[in-house]
Amino acid sequence: MYIVMVASECAPVSKVGGLADVVYGLSRELEIRGNDVEIILPKYDCMRYDHIWDLHIAFHDLWVPWWNGAIRCSVWFGSVHGRKCFFIEPHSNENFFKRNAFYGYPDDAMRFAFFSKAALEFILKSNKRPDIIHCHDWQTGLIPVLLFEMYQHLGLGNQRVCYTIHNFRYQGITGMDILSATKLDRPAYYLHYDRLRDNVYPNALNFMKGGIVYSNFVTTVSPQHASEAHHTDQGHGLGDTLHIHQHKFGGILNGLDYEVWNPEIDPLIPYHYSINQLDNKYGNKQALRDRLLLRQDFKPIIAYVGRLDVQKGVHLIRHGLFYSLWNNAQFVLLGSSPETRINNEFWRLKQELNDNQDCHLEIGFNEELAHLIYAGADMIIMPSLYEPCGLAQMIALRYGTVPIVRAVGGLIDTIFDRDYSDKPITARNGYVFHEADYLGIEQTMKRAIGLWYAYPNEFHKLIIQGMQYNYSWYLSGQHYLNIYEHIRNK
Repeated sequence: MYIVMVASECAPVSKVGGLADVVYGLSRELEIRGNDVEIILPKYDCMRYDHIWDLHIAFHDLWVPWWNGAIRCSVWFGSVHGRKCFFIEPHSNENFFKRNAFYGYPDDAMRFAFFSKAALEFILKSNKRPDIIHCHDWQTGLIPVLLFEMYQHLGLGNQRVCYTIHNFRYQGITGMDILSATKLDRPAYYLHYDRLRDNVYPNALNFMKGGIVYSNFVTTVSPQHASEAHHTDQGHGLGDTLHIHQHKFGGILNGLDYEVWNPEIDPLIPYHYSINQLDNKYGNKQALRDRLLLRQDFKPIIAYVGRLDVQKGVHLIRHGLFYSLWNNAQFVLLGSSPETRINNEFWRLKQELNDNQDCHLEIGFNEELAHLIYAGADMIIMPSLYEPCGLAQMIALRYGTVPIVRAVGGLIDTIFDRDYSDKPITARNGYVFHEADYLGIEQTMKRAIGLWYAYPNEFHKLIIQGMQYNYSWYLSGQHYLNIYEHIRNK
């Protein structure tokens, strides 16, 4: 099968979050299974060009109709760790992708509307005829719209679209000028509730809604989150649209790239280990303490790795830090916040705890340190208010670090409470709490810390049971292939 991925991110060249890992990991899995996969991305000036091999221009003069004229683009090709990637570079005064950052600009909707149009124009003009176009998140929500309303009449009539939503919080809500810029025009037509009109703001267009309405199949990144988005406020206003299109909506759990996240071969940790040879994990624990100047003591290390924002339960992360210190555990945090207020709060906290040898806060992100934390910590907390899928809990399991998670989204699909799960005792792999309050996280951390101290052999069993889980792309890749076959044959 010939599949073209269109996305705003792909690890490791343009990565802000989990979207990038999914685009890379799923593409790799589909290729392993014998499919031809290509990825179309914006050519950002801030990409990691050191991860692109043989970068060269593959299409010199791609003229993309835009407003009352056209913008000339160069399309580059390069290999990203074996993935075939095309990078679209527009030559215009807007400098759509020469901003020194991926997102965060007032014209983001216009930037990615142009990218969506350019991607389809490139597919058309280069005579690519994929079986499936798989697009991701709000940034490419206009692709199914443009394909159905415009490009199927120009020569792309047999292409089918799978649309994956990674985060319902960001939907691409924007004004009507997008229609004139993309030459969709007909504002009264597209502002109909059954098409692109936002469900909350009646005079606004919604890219993500367009993706849901016009695509052949819609997925989100875990079965539980699909249910939450459909039936609760986690759909952020799109629940009614999902209900109307429920016949083509489902959840597929993201996979984890076990080539990157593998303690047996990980080049970023000092001691390699496996499920059958676990002792070296404790060499990494000592190395983590040495690096962060923590005291070498008989205590568990509890960690948090990830963004610091409201979605992640930032108030519970802070409380979990202090609960660890009050209960004879050490705490390590690696992360930063897109919100200045939260970032400043954790910088103050870092200064307050600077002399505490049982605690270290690293405000920012460091890939090498992230790997060492996963390898060296005993437990990791993920007290998310909502979590579409989550990768940190899967990485933690792989590295023998016991997850403590809240029962939402992909967390409840992957972590099964040691004491209360209905799974057999030998299939349980962590700790789960339900209420997003201090009592909920305290009671669950108390159980985990208590087991570590009082029943070390049982804690060791829990580590082994977690490491036995396989959350690679193997099963998820097959689910996507099943969807592709389903929509291709419709």
